[in-house]
Amino acid sequence: MDNKHRVNTTNENTDNNQSEFVAKQLERLVNRLEAMRIADYMELLERPARLIFTNFVAGIARGLGIAIGASLVFALLLSFLKQLILLNIPGIGGFIADIVRFVEAKKGTF
Repeated sequence: MDNKHRVNTTNENTDNNQSEFVAKQLERLVNRLEAMRIADYMELLERPARLIFTNFVAGIARGLGIAIGASLVFALLLSFLKQLILLNIPGIGGFIADIVRFVEAKKGTF
């Protein structure tokens, strides 16, 4: 009877350890899913109109950002080229002056 009690206790400990292990793994899985915001994503997929609207607004924001960013970069480049003209570097100055004149001539015609 003593041996049966030991075997039973060992099985209970093994079952208890396995259930604790499964509970810990399940908790880790839930934490990871929450960190990835799966519930928010699934909610967004259930409402296609909201998904389309969100993507539309994101596209407008990207396009506006690209347009503003490109304008700033080209304005800085043009300013840099004007400064190079003032340095009057032989060979480069005339070429850059032609580019700046062309850009300024086309400025209002776009």
